[in-house]
Amino acid sequence: MIATLLVGMLCVYLLSFTVMFLLIGRRLQGGKMGTDAFAVGNLLLGSAYVLQLLEGPPGWSAMSVANHALTLCALLAYGVGGARFFGRPLPLAVPLMALGLGYALVQVAVQWAWGTEARYALLSAVCALCFAVMVAVLLVGLRTFARDLRGEVLLFVVLIGGIGVLNVMKLAKLLSGGLPALSMDSQFQTIFYVYMCSLATIIPPAIVWLVLRRLTDALRGMAAHDPLTGLLNRRGLTEALDARFARRAGGARLLLVDVDHFKHVNDRYGHQAGDAALHAIADVLRGTVRAGDLVCRMGGEEFAAVCMDADDATALQVAERIRTRIADTALLHAPGGEAVHCTVTVGVSEAFCDDASLARAMQTADAALYRGKPAGRNRVERAASDVEALSPAV
Repeated sequence: MIATLLVGMLCVYLLSFTVMFLLIGRRLQGGKMGTDAFAVGNLLLGSAYVLQLLEGPPGWSAMSVANHALTLCALLAYGVGGARFFGRPLPLAVPLMALGLGYALVQVAVQWAWGTEARYALLSAVCALCFAVMVAVLLVGLRTFARDLRGEVLLFVVLIGGIGVLNVMKLAKLLSGGLPALSMDSQFQTIFYVYMCSLATIIPPAIVWLVLRRLTDALRGMAAHDPLTGLLNRRGLTEALDARFARRAGGARLLLVDVDHFKHVNDRYGHQAGDAALHAIADVLRGTVRAGDLVCRMGGEEFAAVCMDADDATALQVAERIRTRIADTALLHAPGGEAVHCTVTVGVSEAFCDDASLARAMQTADAALYRGKPAGRNRVERAASDVEALSPAV
């Protein structure tokens, strides 16, 4: 009686969270993060338990065949939902139909060859195998696609591992005691469905939490990046430097990069072409700085690069490499086929090692940059006023 009541509660949980996931998915629109697949999984599993309640004692019936097929299809839907959450857009509808029909045919064959007990044992074995695969994928994910969700993934590993163990125990009881082991009055079935109700209470809210976390991370990322180029903006640069300086010591150099006569590009080719040129310059900067350096768009046609753990000579080498590569790159082609080139003037700051000294580094790099403008542009200037420009004016 208790187990039957628990199955009824489980149906209510699953079908209620089906509606919740559908509503969340509608709000997310383009990026549903797997909520549509999770809704399908809950609907399928809830429907399977409804059929179980209607079916009565375990046996051979169309309801039982549909129940078992829906259970496996629900696991597939959950797996697809997890993959979609981590950015892998796997298909759902066709695999679900193929699995449901295929497993129904397998059940008929097993029933005919070995009987009802074998069919129920097969479901427990396949479910246990599916849960073992899920646990293995999540453990691999701790080092790859889910490194930023370590605590949450470990929770899912424990919960999914627990239901996998219970399915192995159910399989063992079926093999030793037959169908009576599945009696709803048995202590094992009560424990099994108490655990399932716990999962239905914990896992859906945990998925909602993961979706909310991803949304807030995405919003934080949007607030820290320039929408045109994808580079860090000023806020993002400050936050990144705070994190870097908290982990390491050593002086950094700030490089301010200003595109020479960029107004001419906008005036001659239009602002859309100007945006394309800025995007191309951002790509050059990404490919020119060293691994671990930071690149930022300060605004307009001004960019910045921070050379971490760099001395004066290294910073000047990076600055000169930036200058020459931008000058040599065709940023876009005009409608008539003309290659559009730009040059940049780069100001290199003195060393700084914390957020408090960043403002001073910004001032010295800015002063060097605007000392290079009247000196001919297309050059690198150091912060020290008595040092000659590294490259000749053009």
